[in-house]
Amino acid sequence: MIGSILIANRGEIAVRVVRACKDLGIRAVVAYSQADADTLAVKLADEAVCIGPAPTQESYLNSKNIIVAACLKRCDAIHPGVGFLSENAAFAKAVEDAGLIFIGPKSETIALLGNKVEARKAALAAGLPITPGSKEAIADLADGKRNASQIGYPIILKASSGGGGRGMRIVRKESELEAALALARKEAKLFFGDDAVHMERFLEQPRHLEIQLLSDGKGTVLHLGERDCSVQKNHQKLLEESPSPILSESLRNAMCEDSVRLFQELGYRGAGTVEYLVEGSSYYFMEVNARLQVEHPVSELVSRFDLVRAQIEIAQGKSLSLSQKDVQLSGYALECRINGLSAGRIEKFVMPSGPHVRVDTYLEAGSVLSPYYDSLIAKIIIWAPSREQGLSVMQRALAEVEIEGVKTNLEEQKLLIACRPFSSGRFGTDLYAKVCDQEKKHA
Repeated sequence: MIGSILIANRGEIAVRVVRACKDLGIRAVVAYSQADADTLAVKLADEAVCIGPAPTQESYLNSKNIIVAACLKRCDAIHPGVGFLSENAAFAKAVEDAGLIFIGPKSETIALLGNKVEARKAALAAGLPITPGSKEAIADLADGKRNASQIGYPIILKASSGGGGRGMRIVRKESELEAALALARKEAKLFFGDDAVHMERFLEQPRHLEIQLLSDGKGTVLHLGERDCSVQKNHQKLLEESPSPILSESLRNAMCEDSVRLFQELGYRGAGTVEYLVEGSSYYFMEVNARLQVEHPVSELVSRFDLVRAQIEIAQGKSLSLSQKDVQLSGYALECRINGLSAGRIEKFVMPSGPHVRVDTYLEAGSVLSPYYDSLIAKIIIWAPSREQGLSVMQRALAEVEIEGVKTNLEEQKLLIACRPFSSGRFGTDLYAKVCDQEKKHA
């Protein structure tokens, strides 16, 4: 049994895990950097331990310090949250070797899925459709030209060991390939320590959907429906909703069944998502996120599952006691990410409330939004019986937000929620550029 968990992350996800621990009667120990000493997660934790100065390489990415801290605090397990070391196979293995429980997939599963080329191979072997692309990482420019010629332009270069929009370059003609390949490799090395990149056919106006899954590693895999994450800026998600307004029931069922089969064949353990690009009536496997997602509250609201609690229980060796027919998805959920556009002290911080409104944050009036870390300030999540009602609830919620002291994307979120393409449900991953960038030109 797990009696104490070290939370190796920060921000709103650290607060989220602390609360799950308290619900389960588990002692929550938060690992924090010097810059995060006064944050909400530290205040709410049963104990807290400083793991280094502000720079991430010296704190939240310092796996040795994190594991030592867990041992010194006599923790049984480490929860990696999202980002940072949550998909680092070497860290998961080091946690296991230290005699601790890693709350997430097995290290070998993370290693397989962390390499996008190998993940595509696994998906293909499980019978999932994938976009045309290179079978291996691109060896050199000549190899890149051969693959691009076979795939057909436009193509997209992707970091084989990364994600989140880093190490990506769209190439529309051969004359652009050499420079794009060099830039993609440089960025991949900088962010992921590996300059390997592969290429896929670039889809111009796809929808970006992901299937949320829970698996106990013993053969039982449940899906909690899809999330539509198509509203993005520079490949970074801004809005997430469930269910997607564009999926037919047959397409939804096919994607969910494929995802479940993939996790069963992988022997996957814990929470994870399978991501797809959808174009018309076709869908293509993109990648697996072998961790909890930032947008997990959307699935929690439509399924009434506590995903963090489930992660911890699965890590303790518990089997999922439900079958898929027991999973009842209802209503509509939507999440808006409120991001900071500048660092500094937050002078005023008013978040919305009222029926069916949830706010995940780690900040309050007087808090400092650090320049060292991700710019996420708060996630505002709503639930409603229908999408139409949900958009109205979100508009009301956003109107209640007041943040002073730092610049945010609040006005952009209001614009996106109210625009005709979003309300119609008919848009692609270029919605932000069409709506917000155009608004800036006319301002």
